[in-house]
Amino acid sequence: MRAIYGMVAVLAVIGFAAAGCGGKAPSKGTGGAPITPGPQAIAEAKEIYTTRCFTCHGMQGKGDGPGSAGLTPQPRDLTLESWQASVTDEHIEKIIKFGGSAVGKSPMMPPNPDLVAKPEVVAALRVQVREFAGK
Repeated sequence: MRAIYGMVAVLAVIGFAAAGCGGKAPSKGTGGAPITPGPQAIAEAKEIYTTRCFTCHGMQGKGDGPGSAGLTPQPRDLTLESWQASVTDEHIEKIIKFGGSAVGKSPMMPPNPDLVAKPEVVAALRVQVREFAGK
């Protein structure tokens, strides 16, 4: 059950992770410069999405993963352009790292505290979430 919550959080987070959609501000490093995920961070983010997030958010980000059936509320459909336009990159990254409760949403979206120390991976997940827009 804990693994499912972790996947839900990652999916939501990934669902909350894609590169600058709709003019949203990119994540910043400690010096205030935008974080551009490298190939290793991108590969790690893809693996995290497929092992944690897809369970609830589905492989295409529609919120229809195999673990979503009994969840209330249903996992976020990351493809919705209206949702994508309504959230900042910072919001997506916060929910990925700290879970739904951190942004006033469902606690069913679990936190991923292991990613707090991996800003490049979180940025790559955000980019992945953003890439679901309109699909």
